[in-house]
Amino acid sequence: MEQPFLPILLGSDMNAYGMARSFFEAYGIRPLVLGRSHLTATQDSNILTFQAIDRLNEDEVFLPALEKVAQQYEGKRLLLLACGDDYAKLIIKNKQALQQYFTVPYIDEELMDQILLKENFYKMCDKYGFKYPGTTTVTVENYEHFEPPFSYPIIIKASNSVAYWACSFPGKKKVFVAHDEAEKTAILKAIYQSSYQDTLIVQEFIPGDDSYMRVLNAYVGKDGKVKLMCLGNPILEEHSPEGIGSYAAIITTFDKELMDQVRAFLEDIGYTGFANFDMKYDTRDGQYKLFEINLRNGRSSYYVTAAGYNLMKYVADDHMLNIKQQLTYADNAHLWMIIPKGVLFKYASNEKMKMEAKSLIRQGKFTNSLFYDKDMNAKRWIKLTLNSLNYYRKYKKYFNNKGLSE
Repeated sequence: MEQPFLPILLGSDMNAYGMARSFFEAYGIRPLVLGRSHLTATQDSNILTFQAIDRLNEDEVFLPALEKVAQQYEGKRLLLLACGDDYAKLIIKNKQALQQYFTVPYIDEELMDQILLKENFYKMCDKYGFKYPGTTTVTVENYEHFEPPFSYPIIIKASNSVAYWACSFPGKKKVFVAHDEAEKTAILKAIYQSSYQDTLIVQEFIPGDDSYMRVLNAYVGKDGKVKLMCLGNPILEEHSPEGIGSYAAIITTFDKELMDQVRAFLEDIGYTGFANFDMKYDTRDGQYKLFEINLRNGRSSYYVTAAGYNLMKYVADDHMLNIKQQLTYADNAHLWMIIPKGVLFKYASNEKMKMEAKSLIRQGKFTNSLFYDKDMNAKRWIKLTLNSLNYYRKYKKYFNNKGLSE
């Protein structure tokens, strides 16, 4: 059967697989997945085609490589989507050139700069009434004398995620927590002795375990109106150094007031395409504190499709099939996870959410996005099972229960 269009997904992680699975479920379409290396999530799969492109995330490689791919599929309608931050930024920076070959459902560079530059982002938060953690920055010039303006513990993370991803040093983590001055000094020194010389962000730590986090995925149509919003309440995050800040299990939840606020914000600033918000509920003042907005669907965004709202169908119906869409606030309760149930129930600390998760499992309302019965063969099953069992080892090694992702 001739496919009405071809989705091209940049990245090869679990987000790429979740997106490919969503397209396959909605249309029976097998997307083309482009990545620098072939990760377990997308290996041995029958619902996608993988093509490796070395250094695809580098400026000088990116555009020529995609032009070449477009020539390979000449005459086909191509929908270009990013599975990670670096690819989303590259698509937006090269949007004009890419639009000759692809449908590119992303904002323009000017709006991206407003959202991604932290100083501008916090001004926007103030304007639209979003609360955010106490935040300051550190540079290579002043880190030796830096004193945080709020009490410990503090969070330390890179401002430039692409540059940070490329650097290496002993004990590297995606996000650091410093409990006192000695830890703060050691962390800053380790980072700035590596190739990373860009700004670091330092934030106050908001108390509470992983279940105080919230993740919101939204799709804004080409007409500038929000079409779908789905709020997730993580029960557990990953705790390995490379996985910190990534959700391992989420139950969909509902908060009309929060969704209304985010919708008004997105429509007012002229946003289009996918948006992903990470925030944490602060019991000290009963407010959600916004950490960041990602200009793409989140790494764990298959939780939206799993709950019955196929996220990829929204972008494809809108841009490729011109199907009109109404506003939907997702309200189906569903458990999404990428970890074994044994890990979830051993390490999650919110008893109420654990009971809810058990109830959803009993009702059959749970999904592991990587284990898809229509895409299973012996090779894939073995790799995924080993990968899944490895979470027992990772949590045993890295998990601590102070409510800190360390």
